[in-house]
Amino acid sequence: MSNRSVEKTRNRLKKLIEDGSHYEAHQQLRVLCQRYLKQENYPAAIDIVFTGATSLLKAGQSGSGGDLCLLLLSVYRDGGVKPTSESKGRIYQLLNLLPTEEPTRKRFLNEAVAWSAKNGEYPNGDPDLHHFIGNLLAGEDEAYAAEKHLLLGTKESAEVLGQLLYRWYAADDSFKVGHYAARAVLPYLLLNNVRDANKVLDIFSSNLTENNKNLTNSLVESMTSEIRVFPSLPLFNFLRLLVLTVERGQADTFRNLRSHYASHLNDVPDWNEALDQIGEIYFDIQIRRQQNLLDMMGSMFGGGGPAQPSGRPRLQAAAPSSAELD
Repeated sequence: MSNRSVEKTRNRLKKLIEDGSHYEAHQQLRVLCQRYLKQENYPAAIDIVFTGATSLLKAGQSGSGGDLCLLLLSVYRDGGVKPTSESKGRIYQLLNLLPTEEPTRKRFLNEAVAWSAKNGEYPNGDPDLHHFIGNLLAGEDEAYAAEKHLLLGTKESAEVLGQLLYRWYAADDSFKVGHYAARAVLPYLLLNNVRDANKVLDIFSSNLTENNKNLTNSLVESMTSEIRVFPSLPLFNFLRLLVLTVERGQADTFRNLRSHYASHLNDVPDWNEALDQIGEIYFDIQIRRQQNLLDMMGSMFGGGGPAQPSGRPRLQAAAPSSAELD
């Protein structure tokens, strides 16, 4: 079928939706999509399904629109479509139109990431896509869901994650700052992303000093670096020293650090497995058993913190930038 014919069909179906014949348009769109797929005309199938989904969502038909969103991903998978700026751009547009209460939205999020992992170069899913989804969920105060995507996102994701976790921490007991910072720092280290572990700690340090004028702290300088420590926040200090030790690659210092903070680390036993893995990754300290990284992150995120943060400033889900680490 020619481009002109596809455009004519697309416009006819858009008119059908605008006239209120939503069910008829939805059914015709699915039939046309299957016809194009049999012809292996994937561009036409993508064009017609994306246009139809957009029109139905704008018309308030979230159920039918959500169904076509899932159909679009099916076409992507069948057609071997790669995660490009164009293919991801369609997903971003549809996500901004799908209502938060629409049941198919969560499935669309998950399947979009799964498609990008299967058809792209990143086994855990495309970082730009993770950044967009994490940013979107953070703006909706869905902290538990957002943090997992932001951890696997771009270099811009660390800023969003750090600010999100600090706002989340601010609604809890003041001594739990280390608990919240660790939700980003430990996974980042497990992902070999020291840069963003430092970024999150810098965000926490800056917010702590600006928002708690009476909080005692001091700047400790060496020939190669400087860190701010807070005597009343031992677990937070441990995380800062942990990242510094990782950067310097000092196995003995790592062992001594865990020993020195042992009494405080006893209060966070769920950190132990992550710290063991960090010891093996960076210092070649062998451990007996390894847990899958994503499973470990899931267990770390399973508890702690308020049920959901609320009343937070919304963050706009802007188009993401490059996923490459500096």
